[in-house]
Amino acid sequence: MKNNFLWTILSVFLLLGACKSIQEKGTDQFLSGQYQYAIGTFSQILEADPENLEANEKVAESYRLSNRVELASPYYEKLVEEDPSFERYFYLGQSLKAQEKDEEAKAAFENAKGYTQSEELLARIQREIEGINLAAGIEDYWPYHELVNYKELNTAGADYAPVVSEDFLYFTSGRQASGIYPATGMPYTKLFRTRIEELRVDVSGIRALPEFQNEEGLDQASIAISPDGNTIIYARGNSTSPKDLPETALFASYFRGAGFTQPIWLPVNEDESWWNSTPAFSPDGSELYFASNRPGGYGGIDLYKATKLANGDFGNAVNLGPNVNTPGNELFPRMAPDGKFFFASDGHPGYGKLDLFVAEMGKDGKQKITNLGENINSKSDDFGIFFTEYPKEGFLSSNREGGAGDDDIYYFEDKTPKPKIINVLLTVTTKERVAGEPDQILEQARVVLYDGSNKQIGGDFSNSTGRVRFTMEPQSDYTIIASKNGYFSKSIPYTTRGKTPDPATLVQDVTNVSLDTMLVLDQLILDKSIILENIYYDLDKADIRADAAVELDKLVQILKDNPSIRIELSSHTDSRSSDDYNQNLSQRRAQSAVDYIVSQGIDKDRLVAKGYGESQLIIPNATTEEEHQVNRRTEFKVIEIKE
Repeated sequence: MKNNFLWTILSVFLLLGACKSIQEKGTDQFLSGQYQYAIGTFSQILEADPENLEANEKVAESYRLSNRVELASPYYEKLVEEDPSFERYFYLGQSLKAQEKDEEAKAAFENAKGYTQSEELLARIQREIEGINLAAGIEDYWPYHELVNYKELNTAGADYAPVVSEDFLYFTSGRQASGIYPATGMPYTKLFRTRIEELRVDVSGIRALPEFQNEEGLDQASIAISPDGNTIIYARGNSTSPKDLPETALFASYFRGAGFTQPIWLPVNEDESWWNSTPAFSPDGSELYFASNRPGGYGGIDLYKATKLANGDFGNAVNLGPNVNTPGNELFPRMAPDGKFFFASDGHPGYGKLDLFVAEMGKDGKQKITNLGENINSKSDDFGIFFTEYPKEGFLSSNREGGAGDDDIYYFEDKTPKPKIINVLLTVTTKERVAGEPDQILEQARVVLYDGSNKQIGGDFSNSTGRVRFTMEPQSDYTIIASKNGYFSKSIPYTTRGKTPDPATLVQDVTNVSLDTMLVLDQLILDKSIILENIYYDLDKADIRADAAVELDKLVQILKDNPSIRIELSSHTDSRSSDDYNQNLSQRRAQSAVDYIVSQGIDKDRLVAKGYGESQLIIPNATTEEEHQVNRRTEFKVIEIKE
């Protein structure tokens, strides 16, 4: 019994000693950036002791620092339960946000407020909460763009950051790996290329970058090629060799005569201890955009712009400012030909981790940042956009669910439905009015079509059947004018609104809609009286009534359509008052009509008011009210035609 007790004590001491040794090993791995190894080591400790705070913290931080924060929430939850702090609640909120657990994330951020009095940290928390709220209202920037995984191109490892130059697709991939990167447990990446035509990639011709040799035992990634194809810049780093550079940096290779030079460290890196990556040229090659964690930024990783110097190097790097950069991370810049700036960020309102955004000038002259929307972004990392036909086609990278492996390359296309075409075919028939007979066909009349802005868009002479045909747009307004020597010119408004089917209901790509209208022209004869119908006055009054104004407007239009004519406007009475009274009343009525026409923009010199009283009765011996009304009339006649 005694021996069993001693053996138990000894076993406990041996186990504690082993755990201490494992913990020291895991700590060394964590401090050296070998996060994947540290996760494995501390997970062994958690199997025996799930409450071990140091092991929970090291696993949580290892996931966060290796860009897998969404996997860290169980460990942060254990930490805030046992020993809460601002950082632990804040990172728990970020982990839950990356999983699109928005309400839980907001609760974690709210709890973090209770563990700090820093105005800067409180502002960052509020930004996170507001970002989650704003993400719920994000609209698709390109509603009809469709994203497709390029399965034939992708592998189970990482494939990302595609760039097209001179009919070749360049990209980063973990295929043909020479080792494992300890921080992530994923294969080291190299640069590859293959031929491409539009979006069709020659997946059988993929080979390692031929311009210069990929190095072993480190990551080569995120290539940029100058517009002239003579400069390659890429990110190189994550070597575990103590003799290598301590941080990821930008390297450049230049075309010199027969080939490309061996890559060299770029001066724009400035300091070997700064992280610099994800380069991209401006469309004209005069500027280099890249991401860096150098001091003086606004958060974790910021975007910078460097200018090409006289010696061909890039220098004078400047931060793109707090509108683009956030306390989070901004990477993978892409300047478009029209000045719009695309980039990836986890600091602007989005769906979880890295999302794609565009910075552009608003109508108010201020730069605005817009999330590209749910048809482009996901709750995972979405980044590295490149356009092969801006902005309709291109590639991007994502590690979203449903892919072939880790990071995958996707292509996108604009699938905006082709509009259903509606051709409105209007046939205009010209006729002439003949007294006492049906209207007759009038050929060789000039018919002109004007659009809503009064611009002439068509014109022709009517054929032997009096017809002219025009093609018009649906839901549009027009004016049609017909004219011929010896006739009053005539204009009419015409609209196609409400006369065509809803395009959404159409099946065929092209639908023709046939419409008809008619213009009847009156002969233009000097001194021939033309009666204006429905011109009525109140008893013993000369004021123009509203119903009379409608009829006089028709005469106004005739005068506008025929600017070369001068008319006499006459008024006639019946015979039921004295001659003098009727003469005076008719003159006042004629003048009242002329004054109205002048008020509508007609030159008064084109008008003569003439009252005839009862001197020109149509029915001399009228007895009924109907016969008296025939005598009470308003007429006009053309008294002059100016050449």
